[in-house]
Amino acid sequence: MNKLIEKPHLIFLLAIPIIMLFGILSGGAVLDINFHDTYYVVSHLHLSILISILFGIIGVGYWIMQKVGRKFSKWLNWTHIGLTFGGTFVVWILSKFYQTEIMEYEFNNNLTLIITLIILLMIVGQLIFPINIIYGLSKMKNKTID
Repeated sequence: MNKLIEKPHLIFLLAIPIIMLFGILSGGAVLDINFHDTYYVVSHLHLSILISILFGIIGVGYWIMQKVGRKFSKWLNWTHIGLTFGGTFVVWILSKFYQTEIMEYEFNNNLTLIITLIILLMIVGQLIFPINIIYGLSKMKNKTID
């Protein structure tokens, strides 16, 4: 686990092929988002490409900061990784509880609200990445003893 905190770029860069594989294997599946009177339809492949690009930027950012010898906050790393991957896992699990056979709108509406709040928390959690970069730039360089 310490290697994950010391090198957070590994988890983001290694997640890209897995995300792309899910996007390719999902076929023609789409994500429908209803916002007032407008439907937004996004294919899973396009969504996986977008997430892969985001993870690539984050991974390369962490990698560059490590190569120039800057140190990150372990707490910020844990929070960023936890919100990103933990939130994704929780949303995936909760989405399996939708009731389609029995039309209980109250249950599905509450579940949708919970999933939406978790997704918003994940999006806000992505602000931790630039905060961690600024923190790393403001700290002194790592000094290695040869």
